[in-house]
Amino acid sequence: MNPLPGDEPEIDLHTDRPHSARVYDYLLGGKDNYAPDRAAGDASVRAWPSLPTSMKQTRVFMHRVTRTLARDYGVRQFLDIGTGIPTPPNLHEVAQEVDPECRVVYVDNDPIVLAHARALLQSTKEGRTGYIQADLREPESILGDPQLRKVIDLDRPVALSLIAIVHLILDEDDPQGIVARLLRALAPGSFLALTVFTGDTDPERVAGVGREYNERGIPLQIRDRAEAERFFAGLEPVDPGVALVHHWRPDGIGESVPNSHIAMYGGVARKPFRPQAVPTASRSDRKPDRPQAGPTASRTEP
Repeated sequence: MNPLPGDEPEIDLHTDRPHSARVYDYLLGGKDNYAPDRAAGDASVRAWPSLPTSMKQTRVFMHRVTRTLARDYGVRQFLDIGTGIPTPPNLHEVAQEVDPECRVVYVDNDPIVLAHARALLQSTKEGRTGYIQADLREPESILGDPQLRKVIDLDRPVALSLIAIVHLILDEDDPQGIVARLLRALAPGSFLALTVFTGDTDPERVAGVGREYNERGIPLQIRDRAEAERFFAGLEPVDPGVALVHHWRPDGIGESVPNSHIAMYGGVARKPFRPQAVPTASRSDRKPDRPQAGPTASRTEP
């Protein structure tokens, strides 16, 4: 198991430069950030004042997706990469509210997230959570980490959650290929939940956010709807497909927010059970899957 606070050597938090997870924390009103993170956040908000609103709606999207997959599709295992600094309710709290037996593995590459990882490990006694310190750009390091298999049974369906993270992977690093590699390791019937940062709704000002991030050493790539849909190629879409996050199965929180205040597409799709042509019709009318039992072993936006 990866070391946790009190067990590991002193962690270098690299507080002299901004990190996307800490900028996200700052703009959501958190306290686990430093002067360079706040400077990057303030500059980004000057470029596009709606950035905090978009971030909050993306967080709410994660809650809705997790609840939907656990409640309506019987998902009991989640792999959340790009977790960010713990902000209640965290993914495992949402999932375990549906079923206390849900199991979650969190992954992030920011040392400050590791420093707060105990908050992510407060599982119900029936379920289990784990934490891996790793980078999405190195999927093999995630898939090969013993902690993953201690918590999750990869022979059973898993929800791969990539919320507010793939925009930090540039095209030259092949983000679609990285996602595909992770999905290949998951059982048929697994799900991909993913968001993509977009400038479609307010191109000029969202581009300003991209400039601020990149100038401060945080690589950020803005993508359009077609590029967002490409991440789900070969999968069976869950209704309503790819949509702005506040319009994905809205539940009364955020639908009234103007589209121009949102810069994130979100979608959910399922890995087919058998190799075949992926149907284009919605699968929302299917009956929820019977909940999968857990294994027998004892969520960053710009």
